[in-house]
Amino acid sequence: MTTNFPYDEAFSRNLGWVTEAEQAKLRRARVAVAGLGGVGAHHLLTLARLGVGAFSIADYDRFDYPNFNRQAGAMLSTVGHPKADVAARMARDINPELDLRIFPQGVSGENADAFLDGVSVYVDGLDFFAFEARQKIFAACRKKGIPAVTAAPLGMGTSILVFTPDGMSFEDYFGFEGRSDDEKALRFLVGLAPQRLHAGYLVEPNRVDLANRKGPSTAMGCMLCAGVAATETLKLILGRGPICAAPRSYHFDAFTQRMRTAWRPGGHRNPLQRLAIAIGLRQLGLK
Repeated sequence: MTTNFPYDEAFSRNLGWVTEAEQAKLRRARVAVAGLGGVGAHHLLTLARLGVGAFSIADYDRFDYPNFNRQAGAMLSTVGHPKADVAARMARDINPELDLRIFPQGVSGENADAFLDGVSVYVDGLDFFAFEARQKIFAACRKKGIPAVTAAPLGMGTSILVFTPDGMSFEDYFGFEGRSDDEKALRFLVGLAPQRLHAGYLVEPNRVDLANRKGPSTAMGCMLCAGVAATETLKLILGRGPICAAPRSYHFDAFTQRMRTAWRPGGHRNPLQRLAIAIGLRQLGLK
C-alpha cells in the first residue's frame, strides 16, 4: 500500500460540506458495490472522489462495444477486459491507498456474507435484469443490518430508493417472490418509478425488449444515479441529513426538468402499485 499519498490534500475540497471529522469517518468507511457496468463504476468512482477509503466490488462481466454509450470503464483500451479489474484500476488511480476487495465472480447467495463483511452501506449497481442476485444481496443486507441504496437510470434522469434495516424490506416493496422474470422486470420498473417522469419522451418504445433483456439507457441517467446514490450513502455513513427510505422514493428527470416524490405504503400491496402492475401485465400479455 502506498504510504505517501496526500489524502488530506486530495480531498480537501470536500471540507465545508463535510467537517474534518466527517471526512475521517468517510476514510474509515467501507462501501460495497455490486455490478460495475452502467451505474456501478460511476458509483465507485464518485465515492472514491468523496474520500471513502475501502470498497468491496463485484462483477463477472467484461467490457464490450454496447457498453460505450454509458459505462465509465468502457473504452477501446478496455474491450474484453474484466469490468472489476478496470474499475479497481480507475479507483486506485484516484486514491492508491484504497482498501479494495474484488469479487471477480460477481455476487451470489454463497459469497454475500464475505462481500458484505465490514460494510457500512451497500450500493446497487447490478444489471436491471439480475433479479436473483439482487434479491439475495438485498436479503443479506437486511439480515446483517446494512442499509442498501439503489438508483435507477431512467431515460435522462434517476429514481432512488433506500432500504434501511428497520424500514420496509426489498421484498415487501417489490414482491418478487414466486414471480416470473418478466413479471419481476415489470414490478421492478413500477416500483422504481411510480411517477414515470421518463415515459413521455421514450420515442421508440419497441427498443424496450424485456424478453431479450435489453433496453435503452443514457450516460446522463447513469451519472445522475451516481450523484444521488453517493449523496444518500454519505448521509447514511455520517448519520446526517434526511433519508427518503422505502416505501418513499424520489425521481428527478433532467429532460422534463421535474422532480417528484412518491409514497407507497404497503409496497407492492399498495392499491396504486397493484393497479400499475395489473395494467402492465395486461399490456405485456402476461395476464
